[in-house]
Amino acid sequence: MPETINTDLVVLGGGPGGYAAAFLAAERGVQTTLLDANAKPGGTCMHVGCIPSKTLLHVADLIHLGHEAAEFGIAYGKPEIDLAKLRAKGDKIVDMMSTSLLKGCKDRKVNHIVGRGDFKDPHTIEVSPLTPGPSPGGRGVTITFKRCIIAVGSIPAKLPTFDIGSPRILDSTSALRLESVPKTLLVVGGGYIGLELGSVYAALGSSVTVVEMTASLLPGVDADLVRPLFARLRAQFDKIHLETKVTEVEEVKDGIKARLEPSSPLPPGEESGVRGEFAVFEKVLVAVGRRPNTATCGLDKAGVEVERGFIKTDKQRRTNVPHIFAIGDAAGEPMLAHKAAHEGKLVVEVLTDEAHAEWDPRAMPAVVFTDPEIAWCGLTETDAKKQNRPVKVGVFRWGFSGRATTVGRNDGLTKVLVDPATDQVLGVGVVGAGAGELIAEAVVAIEMGATAKDLAMCIHPHPTLSETIGEAAEFLHGLSSHIFVPRK
Repeated sequence: MPETINTDLVVLGGGPGGYAAAFLAAERGVQTTLLDANAKPGGTCMHVGCIPSKTLLHVADLIHLGHEAAEFGIAYGKPEIDLAKLRAKGDKIVDMMSTSLLKGCKDRKVNHIVGRGDFKDPHTIEVSPLTPGPSPGGRGVTITFKRCIIAVGSIPAKLPTFDIGSPRILDSTSALRLESVPKTLLVVGGGYIGLELGSVYAALGSSVTVVEMTASLLPGVDADLVRPLFARLRAQFDKIHLETKVTEVEEVKDGIKARLEPSSPLPPGEESGVRGEFAVFEKVLVAVGRRPNTATCGLDKAGVEVERGFIKTDKQRRTNVPHIFAIGDAAGEPMLAHKAAHEGKLVVEVLTDEAHAEWDPRAMPAVVFTDPEIAWCGLTETDAKKQNRPVKVGVFRWGFSGRATTVGRNDGLTKVLVDPATDQVLGVGVVGAGAGELIAEAVVAIEMGATAKDLAMCIHPHPTLSETIGEAAEFLHGLSSHIFVPRK
């Protein structure tokens, strides 16, 4: 007979949002069950996303540092790549961190169930076993609940063109397994996933070609932030084709034969170097984004409304079914692990003693972990133009930064966007080495309602990259020591 578990709260999905919600709920005395398809919590981010990809990106950074050392009079030989050891190191990191989360379940008395969950009605989930045997994932389990948090995350988006059943066609998950380093790699998609993984393979020795349908890498990101990254990637990659699409693929003896075409009509008389061009690549990575993983958990049987694949929620992340909430990638853009974690904690606040709590962040940080990194939060110049919103922009180029220059990475810039009337900081963008570590100061500033003068008056340690935020703010108030602006 299948086992029936009665619980106050069930969290469907054990990723950053799911386990954060489950842990906090249990700490507040809520009887909590965490249902996840992985033997250990962590979700996509832990097992096949953020953590393994950043491990590989660190390896790429080490290789780049070895090359750059020559500028400082230190010469290293050609790196020898031991893929088996590299995979083992990555697996060890993931196992260590996910084991810690499993222990977190036990410490907090969260009932961790392994299996795939399907709603049978608004108060019942049926768990399908994933593996045979006596483990929690090896038997049928029915969960009845009073309240539920859906945190099922997202999966790689697919394109029909590449659905040819070839192991040479990779997505963001299979690309992380790193079974081999292909001599040639076609990356379809110039977003953050494609560029991050393309950077890894290029550092390991692949000849990488990137194809992007739009006119820019990282569509939607401010052009001045993308420009330094584009310059560096152009040197690392074999080719970057913008406004280009792949219209046909075929598996051949030596790889995947791909047809490249312009993605939009060209102006009269202008020719494209990729019009009808065929090329063969050992492997192809399709990195065209992610889509919510909401189609396979029986949401219709729970009565939960979905729009374009995303679960509809209010500002408390409550669905149209009052006792069911949704968070993370499944509940809408942006698809970020830290967004999911904060949403999970918000829902627990709502369920316990903070019924008035609402989701209303002023500054959601985003980081592209390429080299250089790009990070931003709050209002971007791109969005300001779309909204016809006036802003003042203070820009500090890293060529004036002592720290950036001493480490040979003065190709970055930091900019601060403020309201012209109030001087309040509306947004910050950074491109450069370690940009992801710098953006947190900007998040705090925006959330606390700081002005550019506040940032300028805060003493930043010298010489550091963090000074660039202060210097961009100083520029707005005529206080910059390194940028001379003649007085009118």
